[in-house]
Amino acid sequence: MQFKALLTTENNGSYQTQLVTRHVDELPPGELLIKVQYSCLNYKDALSTSGHPGITKNFPHTPGVDAVGTVAHSDSDDFTEGDAVIVTGHDFGMHTDGGLSQYIRVPAAWAIPLPQGLSAQQTMQLGTAGLTAGLSLLKLEAMGAKPGDSVLVTGATGGVGCLSVALLARCGYKAIASSGKAQYADKLKELGASEVIDRQQLSDASSKALLKPRWQHAIDCVGGETLVNIFKTLAPGGSVAASGLVASPQINATVYPFILRGINLLGIDSVGVGNASRLAVWQRLASDWQLQLPQDFITEIPLEQAYDYITQFKQGDIFGRIVVKIS
Repeated sequence: MQFKALLTTENNGSYQTQLVTRHVDELPPGELLIKVQYSCLNYKDALSTSGHPGITKNFPHTPGVDAVGTVAHSDSDDFTEGDAVIVTGHDFGMHTDGGLSQYIRVPAAWAIPLPQGLSAQQTMQLGTAGLTAGLSLLKLEAMGAKPGDSVLVTGATGGVGCLSVALLARCGYKAIASSGKAQYADKLKELGASEVIDRQQLSDASSKALLKPRWQHAIDCVGGETLVNIFKTLAPGGSVAASGLVASPQINATVYPFILRGINLLGIDSVGVGNASRLAVWQRLASDWQLQLPQDFITEIPLEQAYDYITQFKQGDIFGRIVVKIS
């Protein structure tokens, strides 16, 4: 059986991505053959098509770290033909062919059932970014965060940041968005931000071990000096859920905020997190966490246009969620 897929090839360090015809025999091994309905675009897809070795090392390769579709064939007792499933995380779309393809084949352990209450299209409005935002909120609440608390969100114009702002507002938190893109301040407020601050407030290094507390909790998508300044400005007993490193993977911090204010650093892993936690978040996103996102925040495109939008990701020109209709 033949199908269409985006494919990145490499030739002497040069990378080219185009829509091609493939055969199911070319797909990687796995118990589930899935007919993909929707995927979405993430910054990892831009890195993959550029040959970033931390994302994808072997080519040719189909990018796409998210997919939703129906099982076309199953060698697993856990799924049957026709089941609607979500595939995110693990090695999907990184070193294993991903979701920008009409068909995928994956291990059954990489798939979870599509929860009742979410359509396939709604699921890919969220994707890994929404999953990461949900995992962050779950951990913050486990550490005592409650509706009404102020929560800083850094990197707020990125996928995780935008959806974190929307989710926090949906759940009754005071979301404070930090961004270096002032042109999107009104868009962030439309998503639910009660306040938008310039990222420079958190980017500058300070010799002080502690600064005045400014927020009760935080979701950090940036890392580096920004994360260090979050440590210094959290209220006593506050927590920060960290999932990003766009500024830097390095932090140069003291222990003072931890031992004098009792703050908590919570690591968020959306790639290797267990399916129980993964499914718990998706079920919340299908029920009491379900988001009504602004219409102009979602752009739906066909698979044929996916690489044009990936190019815009590389240039930093994307705000909002790009949903790819596959079949």
